[in-house]
Formats: sequence, C-alpha cells, structure tokens
Amino acid sequence: MNDTMQYAPIIKEIGRGAKGAKPMNEAQAETLFGDILDQRVPDLELGAILLSMRIKGEDANEIAGFKHAMDNRTAQIAVPAGPRCVVLPTYNGARKQPNLMPLVAMLLAREGVPALIQGRHDFESRVSPFELLQALGIAPAGDTAEAGTQLAARKLACIALTKLCPGLDALLALRRRVGLRNSGHTLAKLLDPCRGRSVRVIAVTHPEYLERMAGQLVREHGNAMLMRATEGEAYAHPRRRPRLLGYVDGVARVLFDQEEGDPLREPGDGCSVADNAALIRAMLEGAQPIPQPVLDQVSALAQLARA
Repeated sequence: MNDTMQYAPIIKEIGRGAKGAKPMNEAQAETLFGDILDQRVPDLELGAILLSMRIKGEDANEIAGFKHAMDNRTAQIAVPAGPRCVVLPTYNGARKQPNLMPLVAMLLAREGVPALIQGRHDFESRVSPFELLQALGIAPAGDTAEAGTQLAARKLACIALTKLCPGLDALLALRRRVGLRNSGHTLAKLLDPCRGRSVRVIAVTHPEYLERMAGQLVREHGNAMLMRATEGEAYAHPRRRPRLLGYVDGVARVLFDQEEGDPLREPGDGCSVADNAALIRAMLEGAQPIPQPVLDQVSALAQLARA
C-alpha cells in the first residue's frame, strides 16, 4: 500500500462522516496502520485518513488491526525474573492538581514489582511528567537495554516513546500540527514493550473508550488494569477511587469498585514540578498520607503482577 493512489479507496469508505463511513476489516487496518507507522503515507492522504478516523471513531476490528501493526514495530524490554512489569503510560501531565503517577511507580518498585513508565509530552498547557520524573531522580533510559538494566537493578525505569516505537511517536507529534488527537493516541495506551511479562495500566478519559479498550483486552487475552484516568494520567483520583478492573489472560474482574459521591471539582490552578516532587517525597517518607485510592491501585497492580 505504498502507492499513493491505493489509499483513495480506503479514504472513500472511512471518510463519509460519522453515519455514512464504513470500517476497515482487521487486515486492512493492520496494513494501513503499518504504512502510517513506517511513515510511507503521503501528507495529504495521511491527513485525510487521520481526520476521517477522528470523526468516525475506531471499531473493534480496526483497533485490533492497528494493535497488530504496532506490536510488530514495538521494541521490547527485558523484565527480571519474578512479578510481571507494570507498564504506566504518560502522555498528558499535570493540569490542575499534582500528578501522582510517579508515586504509583515508586510504590510498586518499593514492593519489588517492576514498574516501567513510557510516553511522550507535548502539551504546552500542562506540566511535563518527564520534568517531574527528573526531579524525582528518574531519568529516561537511553535505549531498551538500559531500561532493562534499570528494571533489574532498582525495579523502576522510564523510557521515551521514540525509543520504543518511533513511527508512533511521529504520529502523536502531529497533534500540535493538526490540532487534534488521532488514532495513535488510542493505541499508545495499549502499547506493550514487555509482551508476555507485563501488566499494562490502561487509563482512559472518555467512557466510550472504556468499552473499546475492554473489548480489545478480551480479544488479545491481555493482562492489564483498565480505569478512568486522572487528568489523563494513569493513577487513581486521590479523592474518589475509580473502578479498577483487572484483566488476567483477557478475563476481567472488578478489583475495586468505584467510590460513590458528588461530582469531583478539580482543585487549584496547577502544581509546579518542585512542589509536586516534594509532595511525592513526603508521601514516600511518611510525612504526608498517601491517598487511599492510590494505595488501592498499587495493591491491585501488585496482585495482578504476581497473578
């Protein structure tokens, strides 16, 4: 499908709007997304495809096909013997409150469960999670070998998406140019750099994606935790726990149910890197209480990692 003219039939089908569009089959989706990740699709056709998919939304076969293409292009990281590695995606960063995603990773590592943080950041309006990680002494690994060494040595590692799947990194970078998210942002949540030895934390913002991700996890017999994200990040909201759904070989069970209560109002006007890092350190040292929802998430992930 590297001939420009061959993309037109697909664009014709997926580009008919939310009601008139027809989905691709799994094989078509895998081939197309493979071409996108290999950066073989010309800009004009790529823009048409991404916008069409944004309007139409991905169906189950398309997500499965895209995932196969991504899997075939994702570098793998060695996981030390013992529990599975918890994979925490980070693609947003803090907006109105402290980002406690690094706390989840550090608590898991303290319990002997390997934790790998993977992602990228390009939100000018949010605090970079990678700056926060640096302030906590967690520097991105230079490559997958170094990440594996870090996991073996201290049960904690961080790596940029460009080291795992450069084509997906380039696709996500188009958000700033085009102004919209694309299917790559959905797939980034499913990225698995430790296939067969991972528990992925799949945290989504919009309710319909809970259903789509659940369907994919069943389909691929995945091991994961599926939950609502906090400001787009993969940690339980500190003031009201979301439902934490665990998957082992694609079979789901509720590990913690959602806490009931009034709709949450996000506090504050942001949190600096220094303040955020100081808060996490205080929680780790026992000077500040760790929110119970975060403790629940960590205990559930440790359970899944040792399952």
